[in-house]
Amino acid sequence: MGSSPRGTEYNENELPAYTPMQWPLKEIRAAIPPELFVRNTRHGLLYLSRDILMAATAWTLATLIDPYFQSEATRKILTPTGAEVSRWAAWGAYWWFQGLIFTGIWVIGHECGHGAFSENKTINDVIGFICHSFLWTPYFSWRISHHRHHSNHASMERDEVYVPKTREDLNIPEIPNEDIDWDEIFGDTPIYTLYTLIRQQILAFPAYLLFNVSGQKTYPKWTNHFDPNSILFTKAQRNAVIISNFGMAAMVWAVSYACSVYSVAEVFKYYFIPWLEVSHWFIMITYLHHTDPTLPHYRGGEWNFQRGAAATVDRPFLGWQGRFFLHDVAHYHVIHHFFPKIPFYNGAEATYHLKSFIGDHYAFSDKPVFIALWESYNRCQFVDNHGDILFYRDKKGQAVRRPADRYKVSGLQAQPNSRRGILNIQ
Repeated sequence: MGSSPRGTEYNENELPAYTPMQWPLKEIRAAIPPELFVRNTRHGLLYLSRDILMAATAWTLATLIDPYFQSEATRKILTPTGAEVSRWAAWGAYWWFQGLIFTGIWVIGHECGHGAFSENKTINDVIGFICHSFLWTPYFSWRISHHRHHSNHASMERDEVYVPKTREDLNIPEIPNEDIDWDEIFGDTPIYTLYTLIRQQILAFPAYLLFNVSGQKTYPKWTNHFDPNSILFTKAQRNAVIISNFGMAAMVWAVSYACSVYSVAEVFKYYFIPWLEVSHWFIMITYLHHTDPTLPHYRGGEWNFQRGAAATVDRPFLGWQGRFFLHDVAHYHVIHHFFPKIPFYNGAEATYHLKSFIGDHYAFSDKPVFIALWESYNRCQFVDNHGDILFYRDKKGQAVRRPADRYKVSGLQAQPNSRRGILNIQ
């Protein structure tokens, strides 16, 4: 789907009309073979063991980089300049692959948080706590808010994260587009936009945990994932938050101790840079799952769980590397929103059955992900103050879809959807 062709006049009434799905969740679940819901602990442990082995192997190989490329023999063969360039290229390869491996370990923790790793709750929580704490994620605290996100995704009033800004939030008047000075509101240079995008990719997850950035605007100012008395948690969940904080404190001690033994530079090279990549990949993946101009958000009674679950998009993120290292977390995310306890290794088959049933309501995009990131970041700016079915508007106030006629005050006749086909986002 896309906006009107360049050079043509924008006419909102000519946008493709959207009608939300009507099937109850029970019918959708019945379309998924029951064996795909089975969680195999042994299978999950094999994937985790593979990830740990890969991380240890990459770490061990990285210890050879500096001694090899800084040796006299290597410098004679490659010349000093060639050896130095090769050394940094080797570190670049380590950071790339170790970042992907670490992200895969984070995904295993995410599976545990949903109970998709094992039928045994204790196994889920022990492994999830270790995996997430190792990567600076407060396991129980984040699991609680993440479950609420799944339960309320695409609801303007109740979702926990990636809640769109409204016209009111950005002080955009409710007057015709042609009467608004859009350059004054969104007139950032591409360089500044790139800077804010990079800032998002590096800092968004810590900012969400610490300051509720991109979360519900109705929460108190100092809402965060580390305060046991936060509005995010019930009194019954207070001890779980404290345990998560102990995990973070243990990591502070471990990293501080490692810095005192091996030096800050060594910890930075071997651990911190790959962790930064985890934060980047996780934010990029989740942002692109939930942010696209073709995906709806809902207010009031138009929202239900299955409509929210369908308001996500599958993307073949990083091709084979995304499938192998990231456990299909981006390739098959739509099915994960419908049924979070389906283990990731059943995602491909479950998605086949899901899209066969819901048809046009299944969203997929094979656009290169970095291009998609740039386009979504520029095109998904805000939604209207009013209306029960909403689509993002860009820096000119233009959308690429509109609610069908019966969901708005005025507009064209609703265009019925079919189960046959897939919404292919371009």
